Amino acid sequence: MKLSYIDNANDFDFGKTAENYARFRDIYPESMYEKLIEWGIGKEGQQILDLGSGTAILPMNLYHSGAHFIATDIAENQITVGRALARQKGMERIAFKVCPAEATGFDDHAFDAVTAVQCFPYFDADGAAAEIFRVLKPQGLFCKILMDWLPQEDAVIAEMIALVQAYNPAWNPEGFQEYDYHFPDWAQARFVSEAVISYDEALAFTKEAWLGRVLTCRGVGASLPPEKVREFEAEYRRILARYDEPLYLKHRIHIELYRSIK
Repeated sequence: MKLSYIDNANDFDFGKTAENYARFRDIYPESMYEKLIEWGIGKEGQQILDLGSGTAILPMNLYHSGAHFIATDIAENQITVGRALARQKGMERIAFKVCPAEATGFDDHAFDAVTAVQCFPYFDADGAAAEIFRVLKPQGLFCKILMDWLPQEDAVIAEMIALVQAYNPAWNPEGFQEYDYHFPDWAQARFVSEAVISYDEALAFTKEAWLGRVLTCRGVGASLPPEKVREFEAEYRRILARYDEPLYLKHRIHIELYRSIK
């Protein structure tokens, strides 16, 4: 994938990180899933489309709700790994499809809810919003989620960002600032705002789990050649040796919930 507004239009492919993604990116706090259920995402029998699903982290964590999920992603490797993991866990209510968010191929009005976790910035916003609006049932819900680390409050994260930029100067870690929400253009004439929820939470990591999560970063495993990834890993291990574990790293969780106006 190459986008003009991300990393100076350098290529990145999260499919290259699929194995690590499955092992280390299940990092979203239980509080986030509780808030989704509270707002109507994950009801018994719901049909839910998860866009940019990676290895189906959200569907697997909401599986206990009784909803039916379709996990989609543009990266075939991610879907292959996710499908194998769901089969291993006996999660037969999760289906998988390789497709872009802007053209899923599903029927009109097929879903009660659509979710997009950590991926909407990689979509064509207006094209994805039009597709989400098309596949949602009348009064259906679209939930957009971002979780960001806070380097201004944590030396571990600040050092990590500096090291990633040393290995990949094109990487542009935007977003590490107060989130200034405004009703987006892509939602106009399609959605009304149901809720905007933003809060901070310190997440606990072992050093190995945090290293694995960092290796899935767009600026590392998704874009650097393998030999550079190995060099980065060795150097970051030396940095982490200075810290005690578990690591408690503050993140900001930002949830936007929209309801279709049709």
